[in-house]
Amino acid sequence: MGYGNYRDPFVGRRPDHVVGAGEKLELTFVVLPGESRDIDVAIDLVGEGAEVSLKGLYLCGGEERVNFRILMHHRAGGCISHQLFNGIAGGTSRVSFDGRIIVAPDAQQTEAYQENHNIVLSEGAHVETTPQLEIYADDVKCSHGATTGRLDEDALFYMRTRGVPEAEAKVLQMISFLAAVTPEDRKEEVEKAVIQIV
Repeated sequence: MGYGNYRDPFVGRRPDHVVGAGEKLELTFVVLPGESRDIDVAIDLVGEGAEVSLKGLYLCGGEERVNFRILMHHRAGGCISHQLFNGIAGGTSRVSFDGRIIVAPDAQQTEAYQENHNIVLSEGAHVETTPQLEIYADDVKCSHGATTGRLDEDALFYMRTRGVPEAEAKVLQMISFLAAVTPEDRKEEVEKAVIQIV
């Protein structure tokens, strides 16, 4: 058993999604320019072999306010969760990602992964990311991470030396950055939104 004082996060609160034994849940969140959103998702993996995949993308080019609060609770053993959120913030937008994974004492052989990656396009944009792990079991594979940076100047320079105009090079790099979280049926919509904020 792990260390610390485990507290069930759903005492006095109901999860948004309960995932039972052998069940799979896949959710993808897309926030496009001009949309301000508060996205609060709480998931309880309650049965052995439950799997959850969460993906999200956000494109902010103005004054948007986007907040993600994700609670992933591994109550049962042998469950897997993957979280990947990629976003681009420009203008004077404000983005926050607060992701929390809790692995209960009986949730042995849990696999839980959480990533949040951001590109900031302007000095006025602000991104705050807080990935968190609370592990109370010993036999687990868990990781979390976050990055925040700018567009890759070397890649932009390379594309420009090959005749690609600067604005188009930025668009290509941004589309590539978002590709892993872009739903297949919304690719065209996301590409148009990227062009809108360049």
